Amino acid sequence: MKIIDITRPLSDKTVSYPGDMPPQFSQRDAGLYLISDLVMNSHSGTHIDAPVHYLKTGDTIDTIPLDHVIGPCRVIDVSSAGSEITSADLSGRLGTSKRILLKTKFSAEHRFREDYPHLSSDAAGLLSANGVLSVGIDSFSIEAFVCDGSVHRELLGHGCIIIELLDLSGVLEGDYEMAALPLRLAGLDGAPARVVLMQKDGGF
Repeated sequence: MKIIDITRPLSDKTVSYPGDMPPQFSQRDAGLYLISDLVMNSHSGTHIDAPVHYLKTGDTIDTIPLDHVIGPCRVIDVSSAGSEITSADLSGRLGTSKRILLKTKFSAEHRFREDYPHLSSDAAGLLSANGVLSVGIDSFSIEAFVCDGSVHRELLGHGCIIIELLDLSGVLEGDYEMAALPLRLAGLDGAPARVVLMQKDGGF
């Protein structure tokens, strides 16, 4: 079994979304052991959005259905799609998978840019219509920098959990098993997550 970690390292150097507080870590020697203090927001680094994030109601990050973020998934390479990923870029490529990860040209980048790859409204509608349980992307957000929140609301309103700021740079398009587990932060809108893909030798 091959395990691929698609989580971006989380540190005080992790790039942050404009307006978000950058993570702050400090470590001290307490004599018999080392201990660290962490200060960051709920959407730092690779993270998962709960429905309450944009809907302001519904599941919080500690109550999302875990079967939405654990199980078979498909990685779709949309690196050639440009900044906006439309339904035409995804049509005919979803297969039967209910967990979709989008590999864009942003996986290799580590600086913020306003034109990061994101889903269009029609692409979000296509995922919802196909009953997708979760969708992940390797850029800062599933939605454009200048937006009205409609993409988030379309997905989250149909029970599709959102995973953002993945690292898919070393992953080929194809089918995998995924485990994406957010911190169990009671009542919150999102949380950093460790996300891994698993593939049997020779593929599934």
